[in-house]
Amino acid sequence: MATIWVWRMYGRESGAGMLPDITGYDVEASDGSIGKVDDATYENGEGALVVDTGFWIFGKKRMVPAGIVSRVDHDDRRVFVSMTKDQVKSAPDYDDMDVRYTDDDYDGTFGTYYGGLP
Repeated sequence: MATIWVWRMYGRESGAGMLPDITGYDVEASDGSIGKVDDATYENGEGALVVDTGFWIFGKKRMVPAGIVSRVDHDDRRVFVSMTKDQVKSAPDYDDMDVRYTDDDYDGTFGTYYGGLP
């Protein structure tokens, strides 16, 4: 699996269950706030955030690969991602009821989108 799905600050060797609970943390893009962490996954060193964008883009959820997270501030409960608000807005919709997003094929819709980011 591509390294974009690997948590940079926690690494593969940390093991599942080692990721601090960041659910509810604010998410900051490079140019401002984009929402809150609805869910964070960590399986075999690879994972993603599900960001609830709230009213900013009409309540849509976006899945952001773990490798896009540049840092986590636990004191202020904020997650910083190396994307702009427009890049997040343009990302594919996340629907937790859609099985294509729960399988191991991240090279599909999300892999294509995130693989094309600078």
